[in-house]
Amino acid sequence: MNGNIRIGNLFGIPFYVNPSWFLVLALVTFSYGGALASQFPAMGLIFPWILGLVAALLLFASVLAHELGHSFVAIRQGIEVKSITLFLFGGLASLERESKTPGEAFWVAIAGPAVSLLLFALFNAVALTTPVTGPVAAILGLLASINLMLALFNLIPGLPLDGGNILKSLVWKITGNPYKGVIFAGRVGQALGWIAVLLGGLSILGISNIGSFWTLLIGFFLIQNAGTAAQSASIQDTLSHYTAADAVNPNSPIVSAELSLREFANEYIIGSKTQWRKFLVTDEAGYLIGSIAVDDLKLISTSEWPNTQVKDLMKTVESTTTIKSNVTLLEAIAILEDRELSELPVINDNGVLVGLLEKGEIVRKLQKQKSTQTNPA
Repeated sequence: MNGNIRIGNLFGIPFYVNPSWFLVLALVTFSYGGALASQFPAMGLIFPWILGLVAALLLFASVLAHELGHSFVAIRQGIEVKSITLFLFGGLASLERESKTPGEAFWVAIAGPAVSLLLFALFNAVALTTPVTGPVAAILGLLASINLMLALFNLIPGLPLDGGNILKSLVWKITGNPYKGVIFAGRVGQALGWIAVLLGGLSILGISNIGSFWTLLIGFFLIQNAGTAAQSASIQDTLSHYTAADAVNPNSPIVSAELSLREFANEYIIGSKTQWRKFLVTDEAGYLIGSIAVDDLKLISTSEWPNTQVKDLMKTVESTTTIKSNVTLLEAIAILEDRELSELPVINDNGVLVGLLEKGEIVRKLQKQKSTQTNPA
């Protein structure tokens, strides 16, 4: 899974860590262990580093709690959580699908920051209401401040952050189009990413005190992920405006059941430029009744081809291997992927065959649409 290491399950959710997580774990351990050693020299040489490791693990536990907040709300909506992964910039809960309504999407997005704010209040309450002092009090203060920072950072209104998902749900609510929400929040995320890159770059060059090397990395992270989300949503939006009938191959391999095998071979195979290896078979009314493979012609002696009809050699086509013409291309791609197919026959509501839908034809449709938008007449 992209080099991620599986640790186990949490509440039935597969839990992974990215190799970059170990780098951050080491950095936090040594930086905070060194701070504790300077602040509390009486602890000796080893104990501060042990507490630094404990603090680092508790910080990542806070990130994990943040992602579990998203996950539990998603599960309540009937959405499967495929995994939770900790990596360089925090955590990621991978969901099976999007929420069905903008309101549900909002609650999934806000749940993570809400958990972080709750932990901020909890750690502050423990520090204020218990007689803890010394290193333990310092760790509690660190955990409180980190959870507050985690909540506020994730509420920045740009994808892929939680604030971006909240913004997406609001735009979705206003426009009624979930993809427009993703595109808008993605563009905002890209803009914020470029601002972060600029601030981080100026800081590294010593021109500004605002920002750092981490600001630069976060900026690139936002640019890449927000751009990917916006591009994917733009494609999905386009696909949702077309139906399967719009993308059938204009030269679909369709033959009449009444043809003789000799006529079939002469008209569709010998000298054909398309090189189809399988053809859809229709009756006189245009209904799909079966399919015939070119290789199956070998089963019949060529001397019998003039006296044998296509319908005598065809195989029946199950209704589950067809798709309705009014299904959107977005749904059609999901069906093709789910069934691990590269093509599907398209039929009207009355059962009449429209043609063959291929993944390649969908790609050509998208390319043509993009070309039209780029170079309008």
